Amino acid sequence: MIDPVLLRENPDLIKRSQEARGDSVEAVDAALAADAERRALITSFEALRAAQNLFGKTVAAAPPAEKKALVAEAQSLAAEVKAAGVTAAEAETRFTSIVKTIANPIIDGVPSGAEDNFATLRTHGEPPVFDFTPRDHLELGELLGAIDIPRGVKVSGSRFYFLKGIGARLEIALMNMALDRALAAGFIPLITPTLVRPEIMDGTGFLGEHNDEVYYLPADDLYLTGTSEVALAGYHKDEILDLSAEPLRYAGWSTCYRREAGSGGKDTRGIIRVHQFNKLEMFTYVLPENAEAEHDRLVALQEGMLQSLGLSYRVIDVAAGDLGSSAARKFDIEAWVPTQNAFRELTSTSNCTTYQARRLDIRYRTETGKTAPVATLNGTLATTRWLVAMLETHQQADGSVRVPEALQPYLGGLTVLEPLT
Repeated sequence: MIDPVLLRENPDLIKRSQEARGDSVEAVDAALAADAERRALITSFEALRAAQNLFGKTVAAAPPAEKKALVAEAQSLAAEVKAAGVTAAEAETRFTSIVKTIANPIIDGVPSGAEDNFATLRTHGEPPVFDFTPRDHLELGELLGAIDIPRGVKVSGSRFYFLKGIGARLEIALMNMALDRALAAGFIPLITPTLVRPEIMDGTGFLGEHNDEVYYLPADDLYLTGTSEVALAGYHKDEILDLSAEPLRYAGWSTCYRREAGSGGKDTRGIIRVHQFNKLEMFTYVLPENAEAEHDRLVALQEGMLQSLGLSYRVIDVAAGDLGSSAARKFDIEAWVPTQNAFRELTSTSNCTTYQARRLDIRYRTETGKTAPVATLNGTLATTRWLVAMLETHQQADGSVRVPEALQPYLGGLTVLEPLT
């Protein structure tokens, strides 16, 4: 959630953020009122409790003849304290409920508006030019015996698929290449749970406006994760971290599940928008003042991967209305997909500042000895969708596909993927 002190001291900043996102500005005033109410009730409760403690000492020191009357008075005061405690707790719950509807305040410079209002920061490489009619990734995948959509649908329904033969090898190679890059950059590898408790899913901010995209198992009260970010954020829940030397950096390898609610009719061909895929996700815990520098570091690692794979791409500063509730800023990298004549998202990298850490109670110890929330960041280093851009970019006229040099060692030295027939 947002910082209550920031809410009280600079509500206009939060209102501007809400407006840029297209979210409710009125929610800020409602949160301010709820905050004032809860603080007043907590103060009243604490005053009554202090009076109760003082009166308890009076009762203990009173002569036996006076104690009976004093005990009755003490019981009455105890009931009053209990009632005040309940009222304060209810006010705290109301405040938490309201403040959770307010998204993370955006960082200065984030473009206002909806999805199409992004700002392009830079581009890399030239889109490939072919002297033949290029095939799309699914046609290539079928020629190579790499992608089997019909059997995926037969087994699991729409938006499922099999990666087969060289397709399975290609994804594993990509993930291993990414893992090696992550290890060289100081990330600790984790294979994460893909089922998490509600408090973990909620703590990362995925049970708000995107709740309908999450798979839920009611019999177990568990959620399937759409990214290992969720489990990685929950990994240090309720802990105090030592970040004095350097950030804590993790690389989480997991299968991911998304319902893709509201995407009917979009990207139904191939493996661009599917219900299940694999991903290697970077996740870092950093001191808040170092979060923006860490954000740039994650993007640089992603760009290094895409450049090594020979892909043309652009880096965009995502508009406020397309950030999601947790991110204060998000950079997407979109690779050129030749048959769509368009850039398509391959990576997202989010600076969530202290928003997730406040919800999950993850802190560090300051120089004064007090504790404060850490900042969290996340970013994709490889995922199944990358195969789309790789196959289409490196295809040849006969349906074969060149293997980028950096990926060849992970495929036993294979340089070209050949059609089966």
